[in-house]
Amino acid sequence: MADYNFREIEQKWQSYWKEKGTFKAEVDPNRPKFYSLDMFPYPSGAGLHVGHPLGYIASDIVSRFKALKGFNVLHPMGYDSFGLPAEQYAIQTGQHPAITTEQNITRYTEQLKNIGFAFDWDREVRTSDPSYYKWTQWIFMQLFSSYYDLDANKAVSIDSLIARFETLGNKQVKAVCDEDTPVFSAADWKAFSEKEKQEMLLKYRLTFLAETTVNWCAALGTVLSNDEVKDGFSERGGHPVERKKMMQWSMRITAYADRLLQGLDRVDWAEPIKEMQRNWIGKSIGADVVFQVKDSDKKIKVFTTRVDTIYGVTYLALAPESDLAASLITEDQRATAEAYIEVAKNRSERERMSDVKTISGAFTGSYAINPFNGEEIQIWVADYVLAGYGTGAVMAVPAHDERDYNFAKHFGLEIRQVIEGSMENGSFPGKGGFIINSGFISNMYMKEAMAKAIEFLEEKGIGKGKIQYRMRDAIFTRQRYWGEPLPVYFKDGLPYLVEEKDLPLVLPEVDKYLPTEDGEPPLGRAKDWMYKTAEGEFPLEMSTMPGWAGSSWYFFRYMDPKNDTAFADKAKTDYWGAVDLYIGGSEHATGHLLYSRFWTKFLHDIGAVHIDEPFQKMINQGMIQGRSNFVYRVKGTNQFVSHGLKDQYDSFAMHVDVNIVHNDQLNLDKFKAWRPDLADAEFILEDGKYICGAEVEKMSKSKYNVVNPDDIIERYGADTLRLYEMFLGPLEQFKPWNTNGIDGVYKFLRKLWNLFHNSTGEFAVSDAAASKEELKALHKAIRKMEEDMANHSFNTSVSSFMICVNELTALKSNKREILEPMAILVSPYAPHIAEELWSLLGHEESITKATFPEFDEKHLVESAFEYPVMINGKMRAKLHLSLSLSVQEIEKAALADESVQKWLEGKAPKKVIIVPGKIVNLVV
Repeated sequence: MADYNFREIEQKWQSYWKEKGTFKAEVDPNRPKFYSLDMFPYPSGAGLHVGHPLGYIASDIVSRFKALKGFNVLHPMGYDSFGLPAEQYAIQTGQHPAITTEQNITRYTEQLKNIGFAFDWDREVRTSDPSYYKWTQWIFMQLFSSYYDLDANKAVSIDSLIARFETLGNKQVKAVCDEDTPVFSAADWKAFSEKEKQEMLLKYRLTFLAETTVNWCAALGTVLSNDEVKDGFSERGGHPVERKKMMQWSMRITAYADRLLQGLDRVDWAEPIKEMQRNWIGKSIGADVVFQVKDSDKKIKVFTTRVDTIYGVTYLALAPESDLAASLITEDQRATAEAYIEVAKNRSERERMSDVKTISGAFTGSYAINPFNGEEIQIWVADYVLAGYGTGAVMAVPAHDERDYNFAKHFGLEIRQVIEGSMENGSFPGKGGFIINSGFISNMYMKEAMAKAIEFLEEKGIGKGKIQYRMRDAIFTRQRYWGEPLPVYFKDGLPYLVEEKDLPLVLPEVDKYLPTEDGEPPLGRAKDWMYKTAEGEFPLEMSTMPGWAGSSWYFFRYMDPKNDTAFADKAKTDYWGAVDLYIGGSEHATGHLLYSRFWTKFLHDIGAVHIDEPFQKMINQGMIQGRSNFVYRVKGTNQFVSHGLKDQYDSFAMHVDVNIVHNDQLNLDKFKAWRPDLADAEFILEDGKYICGAEVEKMSKSKYNVVNPDDIIERYGADTLRLYEMFLGPLEQFKPWNTNGIDGVYKFLRKLWNLFHNSTGEFAVSDAAASKEELKALHKAIRKMEEDMANHSFNTSVSSFMICVNELTALKSNKREILEPMAILVSPYAPHIAEELWSLLGHEESITKATFPEFDEKHLVESAFEYPVMINGKMRAKLHLSLSLSVQEIEKAALADESVQKWLEGKAPKKVIIVPGKIVNLVV
């Protein structure tokens, strides 16, 4: 058998690609571009397991295929290298996070290069590199220097806003701003002090400083996003998290809410991902209503999408975090209400939204007045009301809202029907319906009643029609060390930007990576963390940017990664444009993907880029799950019983390292060496083997089912790993890793190799013309791959390669006319073996410079067909006939056939039914 030395071949071609710069991408206006991108990884200390490269392999296949199709391909890789794990390790060991990060990146890069990806490594970016985060800081500065103009429907320089204030004040300014922004005249503006002006501008800036309710984790010393909190504890480390108000930087992503919704109609993403973003943004059309608190000058503003049901309001509910809630508690309710608020406000919003079964609340003792009918209604605190949505207050209509209904039933509050029709568990009878029991809007249809109610609100000055979004402004600070410093200093307690010439503002050295003794962020430990200006020295911001900052624009930096004078050259961003194919996990739907779209739209607004959607086509790869193995320990002993015999013993299952198991058979010597306590293990075997149990679970260290790609590459080669990961199933689906099945893929590559070699292992390719059968096998594979690449159906292409190679092997095919295109076909999937075969075929240039073979339909057109002959409904014979024969000629040939005559027994058929190219049917 020919010697397929994959180790030698793969090292040879990886060195060749590096030396020749094979995958180096440059702007070429004469060629169509294709931008292929993977969500860049956070480099953890554990390195890659076999699940990680799944999406990278798919994007690499597409990139290589597009290059063969004549496209100029940009396919880069980099690292999202700021992160909490490196910082936590630094806190524990005192080692600078940069050292840990560098070590992890070195490990990741080595592993990725071993898999043979067509990455342009010259374009590598790292979010923690000052030359990179200089531009993250620059983008922050542009956001700080901009506001959202509703007339222009885009971000505009804050300077133009100041000019309008100086001439007109803000009465005629239509802009996104804080709700409590007062109206002022030009004269007022001019009379403001510098401090007052800066405070007013913060109400308009796209990134601003404000007191915000956050998830504070004291143990980690930082604010966490909602995604990082589960059931009141940090996802990392399981530390307690409390909800508290802190001064935080935020970004006004809400200004872009409508554009973010509209943009989803222009991208080719999976519908579930689009729907997740739509739900997260949560556009609602309704009205603000102001309720006066009884015997008080306090007011409660409520946003509702069903103001037509206002006569059905029987109580108001406030969020536990609400300052107003605490101020409305009367003495007789204080103990109960305050105790409830303390517990409720620390439950995460995600938990409160998903836990519909737990009903809890507390009466404040205060009442509000319904502005439509003057009724007194109780004011409650309830954790199903969220501070961040609407106004943090709900006008409860128990008859027509399920949560209000359950709350009212639980606490014995009135349930009053105001919509005609059957009333069942607080559900609206559809989106329509006539209004009843509702004063002047009674007997009106829903839409008419809503319009009349809003008209009444606006006439009386107690509310107005409004579009509301569930999405809130994005908190943009973390009280930690390992992140981008914010380019901001403070003068008179107000933020100012550092000068652009002073970027990057580099992370300072600190003695520890913990908050200071006074509770300040770790940067508070830095010496001279001050900014020098002509006016003197001022303190710099001590918080750093969140993890999503650097990942919100990295796809632009890949286009021009070495640029010192701009975040990317405009001509280059114009050429490469949007990412044509983006592959990554669906878990980023409401985080990274949303923030990236926001930043892209902003950069488009200020003229920095010409696109306003970053990712045109996106595929969310499924997860490769682990396949765990188990051994069965006899209780109270160090004996282990094989799977088939375990029921005969009192035993229990124990996870075992899958890397010492092959085809579910345990390597006994390696098992004894695995752990010291197993050195004297004894085994009860079946048929001389120890067979392990197996189960599909998440791949994790604790289950000992993590498979290292390095081990697979060492045993079978990178090409086998690449093909096998694609062969496991559709890219989008979850699928279990099973090393037991990898042998078949490895054998396929050896078969492919053998087509080019004779039985003694010598390269032997003939220049003779290919037969019809050989051309048919090849062109079936070409057509299938074209179809599969259009549908991103990678697993079925691998199957078609296997079928083709089997057919060519059976035909003993060794023709250049067949094998040369076959090498090109396989090259995106198994690039190393393809390069070697291409070189053996006499080509001096890389196979990546070849042209994808053209499919020719004529090779699949059949000239003959094997007709099944049915006699009285049963197949009795087969006839190999030309497809050019007429019905009469087919009938004549059938009746003349000896096998048919035998079954006819000399009788003439009563009926003859012939379908050309399909069947011959005789009835006797």
